[in-house]
Amino acid sequence: QLGKVFFYRVLCLILFWRLFMFNIFKKEKKIVAPVSGKLMKLSDVKDEVFASGMMGIGVAIDPVENIFVAPADGKITLIAETKHAFGMQLDNGLEILIHIGLDTALSQGEGFHVLANVGDVVKQGVPIIEADFEFFKNKGNTLETPVIILNSDDYKIELITDVIKCLAGETTIMKY
Repeated sequence: QLGKVFFYRVLCLILFWRLFMFNIFKKEKKIVAPVSGKLMKLSDVKDEVFASGMMGIGVAIDPVENIFVAPADGKITLIAETKHAFGMQLDNGLEILIHIGLDTALSQGEGFHVLANVGDVVKQGVPIIEADFEFFKNKGNTLETPVIILNSDDYKIELITDVIKCLAGETTIMKY
């Protein structure tokens, strides 16, 4: 009789441990807005490559500020030669691409000021690139900024769609 009671107590303890420790304390990770502005569905971007989701899932932001920041803690893995995009890899392997504007690569880097370097390990909210809004406005470029998870097939990504305005480095735009 005493053996059965002990067995059931141990079994309950094991079940409690698995349910409680692995589910309740599992910290949800997030990606925040790399720039302040209006959050958009990726499908609303005026570029078929991004709008179709061909590069991965994500969202876009129509910016109201010109500083683009790290959307999470991680390593800068790419700054395009034309300075219009940067990529990051997080500790868990998640890869993010921030593509500043549409057709902005055609300016060959003019209108952008890079504030970080490839290989830098940065914290969420650290400024990476500054864009000259007037320069791109005068050229007729839109600065709609897709934020793409390049390896989205490897993660369960939840897009946040109920937010309209977002703040750089603060507003959660994706969870995983």
